[in-house]
Amino acid sequence: MMKLNRRAMIALAAAATAAMTPALAQEATTTETPAAAPGDFSLGSPDAKVKMVEYASFTCPHCAHFHETVFGQLKKDYIDTGKVHFTLREVYFDRPGLWGAIIARCGGEMKYFGIQDMLFSKQAEWAGTDDPNQIVANLKTIGRAAGLEDAAMDACLNDTANAEAMIKQFQTNFEADGVEGTPTLFINGTKYSNMSYDELKPILDAELAK
Repeated sequence: MMKLNRRAMIALAAAATAAMTPALAQEATTTETPAAAPGDFSLGSPDAKVKMVEYASFTCPHCAHFHETVFGQLKKDYIDTGKVHFTLREVYFDRPGLWGAIIARCGGEMKYFGIQDMLFSKQAEWAGTDDPNQIVANLKTIGRAAGLEDAAMDACLNDTANAEAMIKQFQTNFEADGVEGTPTLFINGTKYSNMSYDELKPILDAELAK
């Protein structure tokens, strides 16, 4: 599990008031009107008996492993069958994680989970460099594969007000829920740490049996 560092988050929040990346600096714009709360993205029936929330970072290796080894089976057995309503809440450890979330959100609800799947499955490829411009270029490659246009992605990455709103929402959520690292799971309000599918399944079944 990756642990949250409050000092890093404060620095991240401050960085969000500046241009998102050096390459986009001259195009970045700000607005005096605060952005609306960006909200969460969910899968499954809102009427499902079990509500599951995952706090995850797109740059967290443990989160990538969870999505590689657990999420697919969870989606097939519980989400797609209407038993579980799943919500992903993003955690931002660093700017690349924030940029990844911005690209995922750039395509709206219809593309979000497809892009998040690529962000996790290709994490070592797009995030495996210290060059911020290369990371953005890698993220745009993922975005293009999902059908996003460069102009749209540039606009999303330069929307400073939205980035600030995303960070504010993240800070509010993790403080309210007492999240200390990723991935963290909430199943009908009860907090759990990272686990395998074999560990998760009986918890979900027990909730469904209540």
